[in-house]
Amino acid sequence: MVCVSTVKSLNVLPLASWRPSTRVCGGSGGTVTMEGQKRPSPKTRRKSSYGTSRKSILKKSFSQEQVTFTAPISDDPLVAVIGGGISGLICALFLEARGVRSTVFDTGIHGLGGRLGTRVVDPHPLKFDHAAQFFTVNDSRFAEIVNGWMERGLVREWHGTVGELHNGGGFVPFVPSPRRYVATNGMRFLADSLLSQARLVNVVRPCWISKLEPFNGSWHLSENGKPCGKFDTIVIAHNGKCANRLLMTSGLPLIAKQMKRLELSSIWALLAAFEDPLPFSGSTEVPFEGAFVRGVDSLSWMANNTKKLLISQSGGPHCWTFLSTAAYGKQNKVPQENIPSATAAKVKAGMLEGVESALGLSKGSLPKPSYTRLQLWGAALPTNTPGVPCIFDPFGRAGICGDWLLGSNIEAAVLSGIALANHIADYFQSPGTNPEEFAVGLNHEFQPLEGHDIGQFPGLGSEEKMNEGQAYELTK
Repeated sequence: MVCVSTVKSLNVLPLASWRPSTRVCGGSGGTVTMEGQKRPSPKTRRKSSYGTSRKSILKKSFSQEQVTFTAPISDDPLVAVIGGGISGLICALFLEARGVRSTVFDTGIHGLGGRLGTRVVDPHPLKFDHAAQFFTVNDSRFAEIVNGWMERGLVREWHGTVGELHNGGGFVPFVPSPRRYVATNGMRFLADSLLSQARLVNVVRPCWISKLEPFNGSWHLSENGKPCGKFDTIVIAHNGKCANRLLMTSGLPLIAKQMKRLELSSIWALLAAFEDPLPFSGSTEVPFEGAFVRGVDSLSWMANNTKKLLISQSGGPHCWTFLSTAAYGKQNKVPQENIPSATAAKVKAGMLEGVESALGLSKGSLPKPSYTRLQLWGAALPTNTPGVPCIFDPFGRAGICGDWLLGSNIEAAVLSGIALANHIADYFQSPGTNPEEFAVGLNHEFQPLEGHDIGQFPGLGSEEKMNEGQAYELTK
């Protein structure tokens, strides 16, 4: 378990020792350099939440010059949040709680959410959660947020049977604890509902920010040459090759370096609707609503959306989500924007064969689905992490939030968004403070990330595994 409270004090480098690799971006009308800024008195001075010391985390980068803003922050600052996944949305909400305006830019055509993805197919309608499947709660701050979502009817506990399905049809249910949660109407609808009461958050979608330009004391954003506004600070709330490309010539080498070190898995999602309940080895119907699959190369997870989302059934189709293993995703990796038909056919057949094998069915006995759709999540889940709540470059006035900074689940994404929002608000409210004191996460080393192929669910396991863990604790 990674806790925000365990973050170590930061080490920072005096500004003068890295100035040769910077380009100064001031503003018009008598901009003051950082050396000329007046420091507040010890009584009013606001410290970074993460603590500081005086050694170096800000190192030279010879790939691109570091942007250094010297113009004062405006009295009514505006933040650009690039990425409308759960972490970016939470960051925007908590900025609003601190009185800071923001604009969220997202590429989603159907809605916000990123990996909080739900596909609805009319006219039935068919409904599938095709990325994040459920979540657990481990942190008290996240628990408070989830309680609020429950009061608004956005999420509920998932009481359906979940467990491990071993190749050949061997199913072992998990114990009820910890509680499992799902979005009431599908994951995307949770994301779309989060900003419904926001007053200081603007959303622009679909929009693919393609360039970041520091000019005249602000960040200027554009989409393929079309101006998208100017901002005091930017938040990168997405990852993968698109984020790397965006940061490559941004003037943020320290941010870009950390993003570049992130490693991501690839996962295939197969959505399939069956007219009848799926058969199961030795039974007339599958005895679970969700299962982590073991011993099948092409499959890591399967879930019955129709039962999970409590969709009323009157002989209607049963909507299943099947997710591949990370290894299968890597073996069959192609550009997700242009999947060759031959690859799609191969992956679909391989995953359906995996379903058949996992359920203990004889070859060719799996019912033919009435509907299928295949999707590749090319940048699905992180496989390594720096273990820090957020990243922030106070000289370039830019930060990063996302689940990968702490783990690989919805809770980690939420905590990261909260951390960055509060960090930026503290930075805005500390005019004159040495910016070095607000540098965070710019040189943290990455460590491998453990968990299921579809993410981390702390405390989740079978009674047998729980007993094994308890026995281990007793013998330590």
